[in-house]
Amino acid sequence: MRTVTLGPLENVSRLTLGGGGLGQLWGETTNDEAIATVHAAVDAGITLIDTAPMYRHCEGVIGEAFAGKPPGHVRFTTKCQLGTPAAGTVAEKLEASLDASLAAMRLDHADIFFLHSNICEDDYEYAHYNHRRDRFATTWSLYVNEVIPAFEALKARGRIRAWGVTGVGIPAAIIKALNHDQKPAVVQAVANLLDSPGGMRNYDEAARPRDIAAAAVAAGVGVMGIRAVQAGALTAAVDRDLPADGADAHDYVRSAPWRALCAELGVDPAVLAHRYALDIAGVDTVILGVKNRAELAQCVEAEAVGPLGDEVLGKIEGLGLRK
Repeated sequence: MRTVTLGPLENVSRLTLGGGGLGQLWGETTNDEAIATVHAAVDAGITLIDTAPMYRHCEGVIGEAFAGKPPGHVRFTTKCQLGTPAAGTVAEKLEASLDASLAAMRLDHADIFFLHSNICEDDYEYAHYNHRRDRFATTWSLYVNEVIPAFEALKARGRIRAWGVTGVGIPAAIIKALNHDQKPAVVQAVANLLDSPGGMRNYDEAARPRDIAAAAVAAGVGVMGIRAVQAGALTAAVDRDLPADGADAHDYVRSAPWRALCAELGVDPAVLAHRYALDIAGVDTVILGVKNRAELAQCVEAEAVGPLGDEVLGKIEGLGLRK
């Protein structure tokens, strides 16, 4: 498997094993199959595993898979859905979250610790769920005055090697963070052929994921691509029940021309979607949402095949599915 430099981390595989599928967020699996998938990923050359407390069982799966003794070349991330807590409490909340994650994974440090919240201006009002803003978004002033210093303190103490942000919130705020004097080492950005964050988007503005990736590259920030198959919208069939009026279900319906093209080409939609994500400019590694070894094998195949040719890429862009 090809490798890249991701922020401060060298020899990072082009594919990252994500924790959502392992934690049973993306369809059903078993604990034993999740553990077997972790080992199969490492055997396939994957060197980075991305976790979060919100991914249900995934951190415990990592702890069981390696029993506290992971291979030395494998790195791990985790996250904190901080929101906007009371001033003066950020450092304590971040460290408590990190403590719990490391205990579950049986690790002594995280290679990257992400702010899982959106970042927003202090007076920003979301188009959707603004009454819950303090639960899913961190204000700019808190981010600058408390989050960054707390991350830097954890880094200085050796508890984390680097810190990053999840870049699925308001594009202007993410790009502002990427251009700030104290910038993250890594950003997680949407990387799919729809340019869609799906149900993670609570704002009205265009998502602009490619602008975010470009800003990260210009700032020397590593990019982890997420949502390569847009929560299943770009697969042959969604593996779980979705609200009929939700963004992810809507993306599945409007992606019908994509599935028709894949049928014409004789390829699995998930495989081609991952190849497309790997080709997006600026994306260093693509996070997989797989839940079993069969899905993992498809993604490993996608990376092994290599870049899309101009003809196939032209057909994909010709569908006009990008927002």
